[in-house]
Amino acid sequence: MTGAVGPARTLCLGQGTPRWVDHDLAAECAVALSFDGTTHAVMMASPCDLEDFALGFALSEGIVAQPGEITQIEQIDHPQGIEMRMWLAAPRGARLAARRRAMAGPVGCGLCGLDSLAAAERALPPLPESGLHLSPGDLAQAMEALRQAQSLHARTRATHGAGLWQPGAGLVCAREDVGRHNALDKLIGARARTGADLSEGVVVMTSRLSIELVQKAVLARAPVLAGASAPTARAVAAAQAAGLTLIGRLRGDTAEVYSHPARIGQTARSAQDAG
Repeated sequence: MTGAVGPARTLCLGQGTPRWVDHDLAAECAVALSFDGTTHAVMMASPCDLEDFALGFALSEGIVAQPGEITQIEQIDHPQGIEMRMWLAAPRGARLAARRRAMAGPVGCGLCGLDSLAAAERALPPLPESGLHLSPGDLAQAMEALRQAQSLHARTRATHGAGLWQPGAGLVCAREDVGRHNALDKLIGARARTGADLSEGVVVMTSRLSIELVQKAVLARAPVLAGASAPTARAVAAAQAAGLTLIGRLRGDTAEVYSHPARIGQTARSAQDAG
């Protein structure tokens, strides 16, 4: 399987005479995520940091509750893509098998897809109290640090980034992918492999903030999720209910706080008092 970038020769128009230029393009391939020999999902992803991706996906989708419930992760390269095979500890594997049997049933009954709809609307556990407090300057530093860490995006201009920034430590971990959900799963998996989660800092992303990203961040115990673009209405509602500070349109020294602003220092509290 090729790496995370692939060469391309492109005809560039504008600024005078058309010219041929060599570019690096972001690679993407089909990644099958299987558990105990059965494929659970196939995602288009950047073919890098795939063990982080597999573990983060298993955690953020509730297939396992902790890394130790996966006994083995194997990467199998195929001509058509990559298979990430995960083997589960017996109790967790039995629960997943029972879940699969419960989802099997007749088609065309009008009820098919209800399990998937329920997963999309899944109730999130409330986040525990956090002593994290950030300033607007912290948020700007976090986004700039992520931008500088995006070596793949710098080469291709086609990938999303997800990073964990901590006061006093800076950007402690970052991952990239062609998919924003994949980038966050990789970040979650990378932290989990070191025995850590996302509870000690702000998760900063280059993308818009959808409800799926809120769900993944909350399950990884992140108190703050910030992105370069705006969130969706459902993402804000989910963040508000779970106790997550959700920040959008984070660009330079400007940002919009959509839920639980008390974690953003004196500036947010002054705005609340003025309101």
